[in-house]
Amino acid sequence: MPDDTAGRRPQGFYTRLSHAGRAGGRTHGFVNPPLVRGSTVLYPSCAERAALGKRRLDQVLVYGTHGTPTHFALEDMIAEIEGGTRCQIVSTGLAAITTPLLAFLGAGDHCLMPDSVYGPTRNFAAGMLARMGVETTFYPPTIGPDALAPLVRPNTSVLYLESPGSHTFEMQDVPALAATAHTRGLKVLMDNTWGLHFFQPFRYGVDVSIQALTKYALGHSDALLGSVTTAAEGDWECVRTAGLQLGQYASPDDCWLAIRGLRTLGVRLDRQMRSGLAVARWLAARPEVHSVLHPALPGAPGHALWKRDFSGAPSLFGVVFVPRFSAEATRAMIDNLDLFGIGASWGGFESLALPTTGFVTRTAEQKDFGGPMIRLHIGLEDPADLIADLERGLAVLAAYAG
Repeated sequence: MPDDTAGRRPQGFYTRLSHAGRAGGRTHGFVNPPLVRGSTVLYPSCAERAALGKRRLDQVLVYGTHGTPTHFALEDMIAEIEGGTRCQIVSTGLAAITTPLLAFLGAGDHCLMPDSVYGPTRNFAAGMLARMGVETTFYPPTIGPDALAPLVRPNTSVLYLESPGSHTFEMQDVPALAATAHTRGLKVLMDNTWGLHFFQPFRYGVDVSIQALTKYALGHSDALLGSVTTAAEGDWECVRTAGLQLGQYASPDDCWLAIRGLRTLGVRLDRQMRSGLAVARWLAARPEVHSVLHPALPGAPGHALWKRDFSGAPSLFGVVFVPRFSAEATRAMIDNLDLFGIGASWGGFESLALPTTGFVTRTAEQKDFGGPMIRLHIGLEDPADLIADLERGLAVLAAYAG
């Protein structure tokens, strides 16, 4: 059969989002793939049941927990977005973190994690992994490969990355750190939720990419999902096996919502990136603000790494106020905002504000950020309205400080 793709130019991101997981533009039928629910799978014979059971790691109908065509369509979409080969859909973003950690770590192993890591990831490492006999070292997030190398022990199995950091937005030199890890036989796992499609993890040495699809992929703050994507088949088999053994399962209804949400991901991200940068620039010019922790903002910490490795940025960033304001004053400011909800699960259509001072745990280093911090997520509202709301909030901040 002739290759009908020969001579065609690579398709753009928006085009691939519109067509991924579908039967094709000229196929007779509905545009969207149907929602498929199910638990029990019936087989025509015992022999075929045995044959399919041997393929339980593939996208075949074996049992409900192994996935339905709805799960498989979403897995294919996420793998394409991140430039990976295979994807495992799991129930939550945290499950996307814990499943590969459990897949690649065992009793007596050692793991390296950035000190700026997402709080529940740290809690899992310090809690369940520690009880299993896995030791974790939290390293300074901006560490270079020369400083990382001495932290690797004979029993170190995993280098975990998160770039930027969840609350403090430190950028990591992913390709340099990954190269150092690979020379020592480590698996490189990365939480790429902030990077989404703006960072292509497998081009830079990452073995396993983790995403909280709850955020931008679903985009509407109404469901929970996570994904684990790999490039190598062997890594996929480890992740897939761990997911099945843990009983990890995502609702097909939520998977269908994610497929629908991904169709508009590109336009939502473009809008929110522009709005986020507009708000960040406005805040950076305010006298109440010490610094804005937005890697895509020129002059912000980590901007050079962002510019080198990322094609864009989502609308989540941190704000550090001048030290004369207290953490209590920043909470009063947030309480008096009208358009910003107080919530943690960013990536939806709505703007959010969250105090971070007092929530950030660090053990590898003591770092003074210059004042109390908050985290903002910019939604789909008019940025002028958000700026006006923040201006009223800053007046509350100033009045509170006296």
